[in-house]
Amino acid sequence: QGLYSSVVCPGLVMSNMTYRILPVFLWKLLMPIMWLVSGPLGSFWVGAGKLLTGGLQVWLFKQKPESLDALVKYHSCTSGLGKNYVEPRKVN
Repeated sequence: QGLYSSVVCPGLVMSNMTYRILPVFLWKLLMPIMWLVSGPLGSFWVGAGKLLTGGLQVWLFKQKPESLDALVKYHSCTSGLGKNYVEPRKVN
């Protein structure tokens, strides 16, 4: 009937829910490390993955829903040179 739905993981986001997992002072110590691992330099350390705030959501919004593959999970990635791109990966 022309109704489409997409689920998106927001990536690294601090909220009241995440602050309850660990004490606030520990989050303040961990955040710079988490940012480095998920940021532009992180692609050298942990592969091509990068947590982009809104990057994948904007890309998804610009796509025609009927053109997206329902059996694919779309990942927000960054090359070693810092170029952002979306990579489709088949879902098992």
